[in-house]
Amino acid sequence: MLRFQTRLMMLLFIAVDVTVTALAWILAYVLRFEVEAVQLFIPVTKGVPPFSRYLLLIPFMALVWPAVLYFHGLYQIKRGRSRIDEFFAILFSVLIGSALTLSATLYVRVYYRYQPEVAPSWEYSQAVFALFVVLDVLLLNAGRWTIRAWLQRQWAAGYNVTRALVAGTGELGRTVAEALLGHRELGYRVAGFLADSREDSGHAGIPVVGTLDETREAVERYGVDQLYVALPLEDHARIVPLVRSLRNECVDIKVVPDVVQYATIKAALEDLDGIPIISLNEVPLQGWNSMVKRLMDVAASALLLFALTVVPVFPIIAALIKLFGGPGPVFLRQERMTLDGKTFQIFKFRTMVDEAEKDTGPVFATSDDPRRTTVGIWLRRFNLDELPQLINVFLGDMSLVGPRPERPPFVAQFRERIPEYMRRHRVKSGITGWAQVNGWRGNTSIEKRIEHDLYYIENWSLLLDLKILILTLFRGFGQKHAY
Repeated sequence: MLRFQTRLMMLLFIAVDVTVTALAWILAYVLRFEVEAVQLFIPVTKGVPPFSRYLLLIPFMALVWPAVLYFHGLYQIKRGRSRIDEFFAILFSVLIGSALTLSATLYVRVYYRYQPEVAPSWEYSQAVFALFVVLDVLLLNAGRWTIRAWLQRQWAAGYNVTRALVAGTGELGRTVAEALLGHRELGYRVAGFLADSREDSGHAGIPVVGTLDETREAVERYGVDQLYVALPLEDHARIVPLVRSLRNECVDIKVVPDVVQYATIKAALEDLDGIPIISLNEVPLQGWNSMVKRLMDVAASALLLFALTVVPVFPIIAALIKLFGGPGPVFLRQERMTLDGKTFQIFKFRTMVDEAEKDTGPVFATSDDPRRTTVGIWLRRFNLDELPQLINVFLGDMSLVGPRPERPPFVAQFRERIPEYMRRHRVKSGITGWAQVNGWRGNTSIEKRIEHDLYYIENWSLLLDLKILILTLFRGFGQKHAY
């Protein structure tokens, strides 16, 4: 039922998204070529193209928009997503979708460049695209808000509400109840808990409505549609008689395995020849998601490396290191750890004297570290020493966004002291990350860094990556712990 309702919501959103996107495209054409007030600001110089030409792109958009919105997490059930986050997710999606559409028309025009009768028919107004982006962002947000408002009114009136009971008042039962309460957009209402005793306390305003032995009576009394059996491992022997007592009742029974205490990142259900297998540390950054992230890394790193060489930032920094950095190479190479605990050689601009750790071995830098060179102090303060890591990103050793790579000697220390430390190596390390933009970099709390790294791994999305990259521009330079 949960999966069915989720898919139903997804299909509803897709239908509305495609409809309002087509409407925005048509309105953009009308505003551009039919409204004189707009033409006063943007004169029509090449004549009015036929409306049928613009209608040809709607089927293409109907395929592209759901895909782009999906990869920005706009069809996923997420607790606590604010309207501001959703607005920016829609904005990025529309910009990417419009860029793909415009690129497709340009490709067709180039392909038919030697056929004058075909090529001009694929020419589209950039002003129409600009108007379309504004209209589509507004209409997509309005459409989603309208759907949610309508559903809330339906559920408030008691229509299409799914009433649920939770068997178990322990940690697992409370977790299940909180999850159901957090997804009211699916129409769930928790009637109450079933416990060992009526004297057991409820949770989050949900009362205990009966004992486990009174399950059948409670189901009939409250008109329950679904029962979530969330008992701890030591009580699993009670599940069989509980399920048998409901075999003649029209109620969906969901058994929640007590694996929350073991799930280190995310649990997912797999299938092995018909046998259900629970994976306890599934990460979202796999398969197609991993490929999309890699394509973004390659494109962005190649562009930035070219720009920083042409501008020329790299040559200037290299010259400053040679002039004021003392004897030694311009670049420093260190062994770091990344995905699945593999090591690689990271590239950095040298900011310390040559062979700075010859006598001390690997140690963290301090605020008054005498090993730093004059130019190195400023390079580290503004993170400019990290720029050569774009080479590592392009080569595939790192990503633009991810947990910062640590040196193997430090990893050996932290993995014994900090629980779940090695979970941060389930994804590629990055130049910047969620911990860094929140101030946890350099010689700061390792525990806080791990907490933020695991949050990033569990909640990864392209939108989160873009958010971190934007925050890096505002928070990532000149931090007080950058020494």
